[in-house]
Amino acid sequence: MTGPHTAVVTGGAHGLGEFIVRRLHSDGFRVAIADLDAAAATKLAGELGDSRGYGVDVGDQEALHRLKDDVVRDLGGVHVLVNNAARTQATPLLEITPDELASVMAVNFTGTFTACQVFGTHFARQNYGRIVNMASLAGQNGGTATGGHYASSKGAVLTATKVFARELAGHGVTVNAVSPGPQDSPVVRSIIGEENLAGYTENIPVGRLGDPAFIARVVALLVSADAASVTGACWDANGGLYLR
Repeated sequence: MTGPHTAVVTGGAHGLGEFIVRRLHSDGFRVAIADLDAAAATKLAGELGDSRGYGVDVGDQEALHRLKDDVVRDLGGVHVLVNNAARTQATPLLEITPDELASVMAVNFTGTFTACQVFGTHFARQNYGRIVNMASLAGQNGGTATGGHYASSKGAVLTATKVFARELAGHGVTVNAVSPGPQDSPVVRSIIGEENLAGYTENIPVGRLGDPAFIARVVALLVSADAASVTGACWDANGGLYLR
């Protein structure tokens, strides 16, 4: 495909999502920043230029359909989807209520699955697309500092990645996952607690938290046109906490 490509990044206004948005924009993508925080998404898009912000709840299936249509209309097409939006909650396992379980799964798993359906259908019709789902170490090792519902949702994301990769491979569409371990971010620091940070990092084989900017580089590589032969893969970046 010729011309500048457009990437949609969910949960793109803050945290790791913002790193991914900035990286893709620096690589020449027009970026559609989808986030619950519509004001922050619009502000970031205005700062970058050649991008748009959208207020989107990925737990709302109809909102994802509208997002795809709006991006195609506003930015002339769409070629990349990064499913980054997630709800993180560290409730003790036996205290998770049905409502809390449903709300976490609605964002982390159902939102990702539905977005893969909506955008995957569009990508298949144009015979080109790249999808990256943000998984997590928690979905591979059962979670340590995160809630059981979060870990379960991310495990489901890993399986969905393989399912969609198989389905879309013959249509020029790749689907991959990135599975970060604990990153040096405000969210991780708040979950661990600053007073526990030194002891926590001592238990990471490489002795440090991850770098969100590096995760963004991994995503950028997987959504590049050159990454045509990589699909159904999970790229780990966990400091040696989980080895396969």
